Amino acid sequence: MLIGIQLTARKSVSQPWRWTEDASSSVRIAPEPTMIGSELRTDLRDAERGQRSDFTAMATPSRASGESKRGLPWLEWARGWYSICAEFLFQRIMASHLENPLPLPPLNGVTFIVTGCTSGIGLETARQLAMAGAHLVMAVRNTNLAHELIRKWQAEGIPLDVEVMEIDLMSLKSVVRFAKAWNARLQPVHVLINNAGIFSIGEPQRFSEDGYETHIQVNHLAAALLSLLLIPSLIRGSPSRIVNVNSVMHNVGFVEADGMNLVSGKRKFTSLRGYCDSKLAQIKFSSILFKRLPAEAGIHVVCLSPGIVRTNVARDLSSSLRTGYHWIPYFILDPEEGCRSSLFAGTDPQIVEYSELLKMEEWPVCPYISHDCRPANASDESHNLETSKKIWEKTLELVGLPADALEKLVAGEEVSCQYDEIDE
Repeated sequence: MLIGIQLTARKSVSQPWRWTEDASSSVRIAPEPTMIGSELRTDLRDAERGQRSDFTAMATPSRASGESKRGLPWLEWARGWYSICAEFLFQRIMASHLENPLPLPPLNGVTFIVTGCTSGIGLETARQLAMAGAHLVMAVRNTNLAHELIRKWQAEGIPLDVEVMEIDLMSLKSVVRFAKAWNARLQPVHVLINNAGIFSIGEPQRFSEDGYETHIQVNHLAAALLSLLLIPSLIRGSPSRIVNVNSVMHNVGFVEADGMNLVSGKRKFTSLRGYCDSKLAQIKFSSILFKRLPAEAGIHVVCLSPGIVRTNVARDLSSSLRTGYHWIPYFILDPEEGCRSSLFAGTDPQIVEYSELLKMEEWPVCPYISHDCRPANASDESHNLETSKKIWEKTLELVGLPADALEKLVAGEEVSCQYDEIDE
């Protein structure tokens, strides 16, 4: 049984990855793998204790089957808020070993699709990938703004390989159109970064044109549909990655398959609940996708926390809260700092090894990377495989895909989607 993982990296080391056994501690160690960036040290502690070597004591992933409950037990809820507060107070200290910006290798010929990349973390992620030579596909709603950004980047005198494609995550029909247009090219996708997300702080409950609560649609359903429909292109780019920008706020989320749209009346809607629940749903769905993707497909699924970042979410706050938000810059990361975990998850060679190790050990959750580019233990609730399977099944139903969609897509078969617009 795997007791723990310790991954270490040094800039000066160029030897390939190798696993060794530490007989004294029963810890499997990769002492000096090649890494991107500055000296980096990452650990995942004893899975049974569910502890990390940082300031956050994580919950024990003890439930293998679902337990009927209407919300988080108070102890899990308290642990979740402890994790959030610890990340807020100590995230700069925990990430002090990282360079800013995070150094990237040449990415010429590597295709990245990044959603929601005209502002905030997504903008910085896209800019740095473009500057590193990647073939960048900006999947955005505001295409005019994206073209303006490209012109600005080109003014810096660096040749870019960037294109813009329209997608509106508030519309599942738009997601299907995007995926069909890309797949029709028969070109590979090496990394899909599902960056786009919303957090409508203090706003009343709203619904998309598809009838879904906006947080669950943008933060989970649309990203899940896009990831699945791009499976053929991701297989062409194998080894490839699906990178989901998640949040530490998932620690206080609670989601049930029948209440995912927050219309059942069992739990009162708040924007905070909508956001946290959608992020937990994303981890649960991603974990089942991670487990069900066959090794020969060569697709790795990763979720990450960018930290607590100063982005456009502040525009939804009241004027008094906006003032306070900008008076605490030391604690809050800027977008350049916040995008480091996205870049790490999308480019670092260790991610593939880490993903394969967790799959081999039948870890119940997909790889989760913290804002400090270290492996992290997702919330206790995310380890509940029974509810994760139900979230998987319900998600397929809500996005209009058959239950065997993944298997068919991996096998190269056509899959019909309820939101596919048939050409007349």
